[in-house]
Amino acid sequence: MPSPSSEPDSNSPIFSPTEESALLTQSHSEKASANKTFTSGDYSSAIQGYEKALSLCPAYLEYDIAVLQSNISACHLKLQEWKSAVEAATLALEALERVEPPSASATNTQTPGKDGDDSGSGRRKEHRRLGQQGEAVEKEAAVEVDDATEARILALTRTGHTLHTVHKLRTKALLRRAKARREVGGWSSLQGSLEDYQILYTPPLLSLLSSLDLKIVQAALRELPPRLEDAKGKEMAEMIGKLKELGNGILKPFGLSTENFQFTKDEKSGGYSMGFNQNGGC
Repeated sequence: MPSPSSEPDSNSPIFSPTEESALLTQSHSEKASANKTFTSGDYSSAIQGYEKALSLCPAYLEYDIAVLQSNISACHLKLQEWKSAVEAATLALEALERVEPPSASATNTQTPGKDGDDSGSGRRKEHRRLGQQGEAVEKEAAVEVDDATEARILALTRTGHTLHTVHKLRTKALLRRAKARREVGGWSSLQGSLEDYQILYTPPLLSLLSSLDLKIVQAALRELPPRLEDAKGKEMAEMIGKLKELGNGILKPFGLSTENFQFTKDEKSGGYSMGFNQNGGC
């Protein structure tokens, strides 16, 4: 392993052009081999190949790292290893964020209508409008760039990539993480999945979705909220059940039980209030 020529920070050494090129060539060779292994259906071996490519890739080439982590996530999806797929996709997204932090406009989510209007000229016009809106946001956004970030952006350009390719890869990684989070299930994971799909339904990522992916995102935005509420209700009921079991053990010596304490849900806020009923003892 060649020694670094300079360091923008303690974790990301910058190699000379010759060293960088040699390492990247080796990394790309391992990635190409892993791609063939993936195509053959040997996903576990493909993961090993991508991990070897990662070990050779300079740490500041965030885009190339993100590609490899996204590919690893794809392997875990094929293996139905949902949590590992989430972890790899998250690492890919974190690498991309170090090159270009997501725009604040990503929080201004849009939800499709009941019928999910995704056909004809209406959808094309909406994509053009949102695409133009996204371009305006990008031009207006002023982000302070430190030395390490500047080095990563320069590396992105030097290796032949653009912010457009960053957006395309971010879209792919978000789709993979959102799917894996849906499969993991549970209140927290479903909430994370919903947030990923909401980001995908905002510019500039929305205009990069294929017709099939757009339908998947729109369907998820309709289906996840009720599923999320159901998971939340079940987990709250389980938590209350465990608290009651613990409380009964503590209150029993005093001739009381948790039946003396009644929890009432506020349908507006979703919170609970507690009242005391002296006749509800054991």
